Amino acid sequence: MATALSTTSVLRWRNPQHMHISPSSQTLCHSSLQNGTLRTVAASASKDINRESEKGSSLLVNRRTVLASGVSLLGFPGESLAVVKQGLLAGRIPGLSEPDEQGWRTYRRPDEKSGGHGVGWSPIIPYSFRVPEEWEEVPVSIADLGGTEIDLRFASSKEGRLFVIVAPVLRFSDNLGDNATIEKIGPPEKVINAFGPEMIGENVEGKVLSSNVAEHEGRTYYQFELEPPHIFITATAAGNRLYLFGVTGSGLQWKRHYDDLKKIAESFRVV
Repeated sequence: MATALSTTSVLRWRNPQHMHISPSSQTLCHSSLQNGTLRTVAASASKDINRESEKGSSLLVNRRTVLASGVSLLGFPGESLAVVKQGLLAGRIPGLSEPDEQGWRTYRRPDEKSGGHGVGWSPIIPYSFRVPEEWEEVPVSIADLGGTEIDLRFASSKEGRLFVIVAPVLRFSDNLGDNATIEKIGPPEKVINAFGPEMIGENVEGKVLSSNVAEHEGRTYYQFELEPPHIFITATAAGNRLYLFGVTGSGLQWKRHYDDLKKIAESFRVV
């Protein structure tokens, strides 16, 4: 049953003197097309973050630097799927089950997988989702546009791509504690307005086709469909982290495999 959710200002950045900024998060990547060549320019974001923090701005304002950069997490960092798959990271721990009778496999984040560091981090609570048999994990590069918060990428050359963002809630508020819920972070409209631009690289106004609140085993999940670009986003919180799950595809993939992509998005769980 849907209930009214608080819209208190829990989505504020921490004071910069208490906030950890990893080396990979101190620059934003700006892409531009010049003379037919894609060029990437690194621009320091630390001054923008400090300036916004001094003004006491909310999370929505602070993330304008990300939106202004035009950066999107929908694609891989400058490489095709074929190229990326040739460079699988050594020692990667697989988390996929064998296919079931319908040819779908379940991915569960392995307990032994590394990840999580810096202020506010603790061992990541595992998550899971289901994908058709041909979907495969691909490595997350240190040059990935999502930085250290991109925990996983999967892809199918036929159907589309997905990614998982795991972010510490201490980035957003001091008082969410170690047992955060998505309701404490904010209602669906506040969450998608705050994080949608970071996921698709542009403002989400007028792009949210549907919004749904689902509950599974006592945990609440916000589910969104956006267009354009075509993407399903599932958001939840657990422990001291916010989880964002994005499933996307090209226009043709969306048309041909819409049901499968939606099924993948709705299968996301923090376990």
